[in-house]
Amino acid sequence: MTSTENRSLPVLLSIRGEQYFDGVDPDATELMTEGTMELSEEGLTLRYQESALTGMEGTVTTFELRGPRVTLTRSGAVNSQMIFEEGRQHTSLYETPFGELSVDIQTSRLRHNLTERGGVMEIRYSIAVEHTVTGRNCFKIRVKRK
Repeated sequence: MTSTENRSLPVLLSIRGEQYFDGVDPDATELMTEGTMELSEEGLTLRYQESALTGMEGTVTTFELRGPRVTLTRSGAVNSQMIFEEGRQHTSLYETPFGELSVDIQTSRLRHNLTERGGVMEIRYSIAVEHTVTGRNCFKIRVKRK
């Protein structure tokens, strides 16, 4: 196998999402799911199917790790893209059945130690919808080879 070939590895993903709103206890969701991890020269890609648990059934979620930047893309029933880069703000459009919203993502922390053996990725960010901050969020994703 050459180093330019993509390798898709079956993985088990433990995804914990926390949302903090002022004056309210954090809202946490935890999802265990099977997915794939692809390694290429550009970086690493995690992909999994959303379930009824997340309310996004019929949606494929992809995390693309490229250097200091992580791009989260959802396609299917829900379509969106969010770009995380520590210390930077990125604006993207979020499609809803009622129209598109402008979403600003300000990433305060982006850390991962992911390799082909698995690892952990943590992203902390605040989100502003139509330029109004709606809360602070944290993703923690544990990846285990199956």
